[in-house]
Amino acid sequence: MNHSMKKYVAEALGTFGLAFAVTIAAGRGFGLTPLFAGLVLGLFVYTIGSLSGSHVNPSITLGLFSLKKISSRDTICYIAAQAVGAGLAFLAAKAAGVTPAAAVPAFSWGVLVAEAVGTFFFAFGVAAVASGRTHAELSGVIVGGSLLSGIILAGLLGSAGVLNPAVAIPLNMFNLAYVLGPIIGAVIGMQAYKFLHE
Repeated sequence: MNHSMKKYVAEALGTFGLAFAVTIAAGRGFGLTPLFAGLVLGLFVYTIGSLSGSHVNPSITLGLFSLKKISSRDTICYIAAQAVGAGLAFLAAKAAGVTPAAAVPAFSWGVLVAEAVGTFFFAFGVAAVASGRTHAELSGVIVGGSLLSGIILAGLLGSAGVLNPAVAIPLNMFNLAYVLGPIIGAVIGMQAYKFLHE
C-alpha cells in the first residue's frame, strides 16, 4: 500500500473511531461525552497523526486547506475517506443497538453560530499544532483539549457541540447548521491564527 493510500485509510479509520465512540457514548447517555471525544481524538493524533495529520473532520481538513497545509487532491480524498468512516460508524453503532431516537433537527441560525464559535476555538488549537509552534509531544493534548473546549462552548451557546460534519452523520444531526457552522468556524479560526503569527 502506497503512502497516499495509507493516509486515506488512516483518515477513514480515525473518523470511524471518533464517530463511533461519540455516537455510542451519546446514545448510552454518558454524561462525559465531550471529555471522551477529546480523549479519543488525542489518541488518534498520537497514533495516526504522523500518517495523515489526524484531521478526522471535514471542517478541519478545509481549514487546513485554507492555510495551504494540504493539497486540493488530498482535501477531496480526505473528505471522502472521512465520509466512509462516518458511514461505517453509523452501521457499527446500529449493529451495537444504538440508534438516534430523534429525527434530524431543523436548521437553526443559533445552532450554526454556536457550532462556528465552538469550532473556531477547536481549529485555533489545531492550527498551532499544524504550524509546528507547539511541542510534538503535546500535540494530542492540545488538539484533544481544544476539541473539549470547543464542544463545551458550543453546548453553552445552544448547539449539541458536534463540531464535525462526519460525526453528525451517525448522530443523525447532519443538517446545514452542523455542516456549515463547523466549516466556517474552522476556516476563520485557522486564518485568525495565521494572521496573529505572520
